[in-house]
Amino acid sequence: MTKTVALAALALCLAEAPTLAFAEDSCMTQATDKKLAGAAKTSFMTKCEKTACEAQAADKKLHGAAEASFVKKCVKDAMTM
Repeated sequence: MTKTVALAALALCLAEAPTLAFAEDSCMTQATDKKLAGAAKTSFMTKCEKTACEAQAADKKLHGAAEASFVKKCVKDAMTM
């Protein structure tokens, strides 16, 4: 069961790759507009990406562990792009 949920979450993440890229660009644009750098930029980007990922999870009607897993992976992927 856990493997099935993990695979489903992965499939959802891959399906949303274009949306994720848009959220990352939006967050980066906002950070640039605010002239953030260093730790302030990192903190802002993490919060911004998390907000975007939580919105995606809500759109997908995810709850509980599936939502937490999706948001965690989504933020991790966004911060490594």
